[in-house]
Amino acid sequence: MDKYQILKKYFGYDCFREGQEEIIDTLLLGQDAFGIMPTGAGKSLCYQVPALLMKGITLVVSPLISLMKDQVGTLNQAGIHAAFLNSTLSAGQYKRALQLAGEGTYKIIYIAPERLLTESFLAFALGADISMVTVDEAHCVSQWGQDFRPAYLKIAEFIRLLPKRPVVSAFTATATREVREDVLAALELQEPKMITTGFDRKNLFYRVSAEADKFAEVMHYLTEHPTESGIIYCLTRKIVEEVCARLWQKGIPAVRYHAGLSDRERQKNQDDFLYDAAPVMVATNAFGMGIDKSNVRFVIHYNMPKNIESYYQEAGRAGRDGEEANCILLYAPKDVVLNQFLIDQETEHGVLTEEEMELVKERDRERLKQMTFYCTTNGCLREFILRYFGEYTTNYCKKCSNCLTEFEEIDITQIARTIAACVKSSGQRFGMTVITDTLHGSRSSKLKQNGMAKNKYFGSLADVPIYRIRQVMQFLSHKGYIFVTKDQYPIVKLTETSEALFDQTPVLMKAAKEQEKKPAADQTKQGGNKQKSHFAGTDYALFEELRKLRMEIAKTEKVPPYIVFSDKSLRDMSARKPKTKAAFLAVNGVGEHKCRKYGEQFLDVIAKWEEK
Repeated sequence: MDKYQILKKYFGYDCFREGQEEIIDTLLLGQDAFGIMPTGAGKSLCYQVPALLMKGITLVVSPLISLMKDQVGTLNQAGIHAAFLNSTLSAGQYKRALQLAGEGTYKIIYIAPERLLTESFLAFALGADISMVTVDEAHCVSQWGQDFRPAYLKIAEFIRLLPKRPVVSAFTATATREVREDVLAALELQEPKMITTGFDRKNLFYRVSAEADKFAEVMHYLTEHPTESGIIYCLTRKIVEEVCARLWQKGIPAVRYHAGLSDRERQKNQDDFLYDAAPVMVATNAFGMGIDKSNVRFVIHYNMPKNIESYYQEAGRAGRDGEEANCILLYAPKDVVLNQFLIDQETEHGVLTEEEMELVKERDRERLKQMTFYCTTNGCLREFILRYFGEYTTNYCKKCSNCLTEFEEIDITQIARTIAACVKSSGQRFGMTVITDTLHGSRSSKLKQNGMAKNKYFGSLADVPIYRIRQVMQFLSHKGYIFVTKDQYPIVKLTETSEALFDQTPVLMKAAKEQEKKPAADQTKQGGNKQKSHFAGTDYALFEELRKLRMEIAKTEKVPPYIVFSDKSLRDMSARKPKTKAAFLAVNGVGEHKCRKYGEQFLDVIAKWEEK
């Protein structure tokens, strides 16, 4: 078989997506490859297709148990023999898996990086015919990445121990220039072909909301989209517990996930989410990497993440099937303070020296600053993300909340000058909150204690809304007129550029037209996930019948529903209404194995539906 026959036979697709064929051809020629492709772009096919065409075994180094389990389950459903080696296997199961691997039963083996250099696995690997080593989530090798995993640094050592060097491939969805350089060096890739398909996920709608009542925003969205499955990310375990408890009180079938729960509860809650028993997952960032659930229609960040890389990766868990999905970030200034605290308390990178650790923290503070700018910009949100990763595009995407909001340029000269004057008169000793409260004339005891209640600028902007003062301060920081230190308690300082505020040039800032601003829900509906807009020609009543059948099969086989067929496949079925197995094979995502296994059942439901 050739690559096209493999693609159709096992995966049910007629053609490759952007970048896939180029990477596959590179690997089949025996050349190393480094693929940087967004979530949902089909990275796994880039190594699974050549793995089936190569003579020997392909090892896939994967960071999470859930990722391995999901990938192996999907491959076995497609009729491909695959296995994983991790801590979930008993000693007997592990030994048996290695025995079957040695007998050539598996073409693809997933393994955790910590197990590569163990005595038992090395004994197997040194005697096996390993054609390719694939490193998934390759950004984990970089200390500058958001998911640094020290064990990834041992991968190159493992490859050097093999009697014959295999082809090496690496894949990630998020990689800044520094991370790319780390991956190339740490994995010792040899003259690799680097393929970047771009970071733009055109099916995702981005929105940032600064509304005071975050939970009300969440409930409004869930009420408007009652049948959708999605993730709500929170910054701490405490917030996860609070949000999940309030959702239960409102009758929302939600589950929770964070490191403070027992392994048993985390696994049960994750399975309930994957199997659609609980459509809403409330979690810290401990959840998600390796979760291949294709029908996640929304990701809501209840708090601002600490960097763009994490946000892009977490938000990107929505819409993996390529259909429209919403990515909503609920921002509050105190999120910045909490993130700053978490960065200062960071101690997980145990392999780093104290000096290296401080460098990492310095980088993290700078990345937090960029994340804050994202949350407060009036420009295109999609363009901001793409520019961060080194891509440049139009600054009007028509699919983010900022592009759907009408803006006007307002003169903030007097506000800006007053802010700078207040900072200067206070000796540049306070943070944004104290300066804002002083200018607005707050009666808090804190201002009396630190003497700012007697500052000559106290109450000078009493007629300006607090949110506007904060907005202007963020704008001034972004433009370099003021500087916010990166200490544990950030202080507002003046810069050389600050003097420009006092010349005759007006300072202008884009701001939403208050009277024109649309309600948050309306913005989401305009550019986001519209009900019944996913697939042209879909018969949604039939689609629901097919979903019921899929759920029955999933329960019987004890696999997540999307592993049987994705929502995209079911929508295509309901649009095409195939009558024969040959026509069923033409459905998106239906391969020969799944056609033989499930074809009659789905064709029968479709036929009965047509008779009604």
